[in-house]
Amino acid sequence: MAPSHLSVREMREDEKPLVLEMLKAGVKDTENRVALHALTRPPALLLLAAASSGLRFVLASFALALLLPVFLAVAAVKLGLRAWWGSLPPPGGLGGPWVAVRGSGDVCGVLALAPGTNAGDGARVTRLSVSRWHRRRGVGRRLLAFAESRARAWAGGMGEPRARLVVPVAVAAWGVAGLLEGCGYQAEGGWGCMGYTLVREFSKDL
Repeated sequence: MAPSHLSVREMREDEKPLVLEMLKAGVKDTENRVALHALTRPPALLLLAAASSGLRFVLASFALALLLPVFLAVAAVKLGLRAWWGSLPPPGGLGGPWVAVRGSGDVCGVLALAPGTNAGDGARVTRLSVSRWHRRRGVGRRLLAFAESRARAWAGGMGEPRARLVVPVAVAAWGVAGLLEGCGYQAEGGWGCMGYTLVREFSKDL
């Protein structure tokens, strides 16, 4: 998409339902892969086996005792992802959320930023989602470039020693990870559960 056909501005109040649906759709694209990754780690398999063994003493059905812990674990992972990334973020110190808008007025992407928790951490992307119909058309890169410019301006205004942008990415979101690596971001740790990474953090000094 040509840059002249795409602009970024703050989200309007009447656009909240559309942006919320876009965020939920973005989570649905990766939640199954994240759940599969999380629940096939050895500690998770051990916990599921233990829960299944315990339920066999309570439930008459062996199949139900075997499948019920898996269904509950998958549901917990999905609900956690939807609550974290599938909702609008609270107002932050960097303004926003912002939306990418085509020349025709269609909202095709959303971005939200927040300051880091410690001095020198820079800014963090808390939401980044692009409509399915507009992926692979440069909307993600345009939003990322806008985020970098906001991070630079915020760092300069706050007297931060350096301008830095951190983007958390679900471990199964390979497309987003490839986009970030192509824009000069480097993976540096992340967070997860039971010693296994579920979310990687990509950062770039601006």
